[in-house]
Amino acid sequence: MILLGVLLAAAVVVLVALPFLREPAAADDRLDAPTDADERRFALVDERDRALAALKELEFDHRTGKVDDADYRDLVAPLRQAAAAALRALDSPQE
Repeated sequence: MILLGVLLAAAVVVLVALPFLREPAAADDRLDAPTDADERRFALVDERDRALAALKELEFDHRTGKVDDADYRDLVAPLRQAAAAALRALDSPQE
């Protein structure tokens, strides 16, 4: 009786593990090349991320006293405009 239980348990383990042991067979595993719209979106996302990172760093430097108030006011406006432009471009409908 114990032998039958062990054989049944082994059969169940093999049956359950079988899909994980097989090599996947993909007809074609190549990625599609990005389109021009994808490339434009990637560039906008990169531009947005760089502008937001620069804003974050400038804010940190201002709070820690590395950048004084006058320099902060001069530097923050162009960075905010660049970030806003990138965000607007990302939100606009793609052609």
